[in-house]
Amino acid sequence: MTDKGKIIETAHILKGAQKLVVLTGAGVSKESGIPTFRDALEGLWAKFDPQELATPQAFRRNPKQVWEWYTYRRNLAAQAEPNPGHIALAQLEQYHPQLVVITQNIDDLHEQAGSHDVIHLHGKLMENRCFKECRGYPTIITAEQIADDEHIPPHCPYCGEYVRPNVVWFGEMLPAAVLERAQDLAFHCDVMLVIGTSGLVTPAASLPLWAKQQGANIVEVNPDDSMITRYANIKLDGPSGEIIPKVLEAMSQIDDT
Repeated sequence: MTDKGKIIETAHILKGAQKLVVLTGAGVSKESGIPTFRDALEGLWAKFDPQELATPQAFRRNPKQVWEWYTYRRNLAAQAEPNPGHIALAQLEQYHPQLVVITQNIDDLHEQAGSHDVIHLHGKLMENRCFKECRGYPTIITAEQIADDEHIPPHCPYCGEYVRPNVVWFGEMLPAAVLERAQDLAFHCDVMLVIGTSGLVTPAASLPLWAKQQGANIVEVNPDDSMITRYANIKLDGPSGEIIPKVLEAMSQIDDT
């Protein structure tokens, strides 16, 4: 099948879906200039293994270093803007108003682009919470609450423990309610659009497989082959910012009569 043919077939599949779910990975954010997890280690951070920085143990050992690395990553994310792929996904809501985007990304570019229902499997980079979770999980700490704290990292205003980024680190479980909702969506969708993920990080990587096992069509958008490719019904080769707008345009040309 030609690339154009794949675009047209994908347009029909997405437009005809009863329950469409989207899963996005680091490749989507990379198109907006946000480095992937390992790509983020540049300059002063190039000598570090990211798995040595993104763990509770690393934070206990050297909280200042971990906080400063996340400050660096936050600054990168703050400069980024939604790319055409983010925008096209938000525009898919005109066909599927209840569309849910499940993302492995910790930035908020989907929301900036206009997506209304985004599940963040791995947390949110710009949020903070108490390391001790002194008021239950998660004890979210707002920027205003730590604005006058000059310590690095700042301290929890409730218990005095360090504040940490509200992201999921290596060795930590995904938030139960978040994972449960993502799994439920995977089990009940009839089409899953998987974009820019390697399919290596579990449990996110299991979502397309669970959807496939329940009879859903899997459509993958990725410039590279991934662990998802082998059981995708359609694989569209290319970045989301190039492919998804083309699919959206093809959807608009489908005669509904």
